[in-house]
Amino acid sequence: MATQWISVKEQLPIDEQRVLVFVPNNKFFLPGKSGEFELREVMIMKFCKDFYPPQSEKGLKYGVHFWGGEGNSNLFFNAVTHWSPLPERAPYEVI
Repeated sequence: MATQWISVKEQLPIDEQRVLVFVPNNKFFLPGKSGEFELREVMIMKFCKDFYPPQSEKGLKYGVHFWGGEGNSNLFFNAVTHWSPLPERAPYEVI
């Protein structure tokens, strides 16, 4: 099944919803390496609606919403261009 990407300009996820996000040219710096990175343009993030006050410095610069990740993978709202709901889990059989 192909992923259906939704532009953040058209629609936003529900507050606190975990989704796939697309971040063009996102460099993920490898731990313990000096400057080495790999591109990770698709990640799982949690949408945080109205994270910053609208007139705050960060709210004005990056947008009032925020993308929460795991560890140090948080992103400012304007870094993400598209998102998609996570695929439903397929039932599995315990052996």
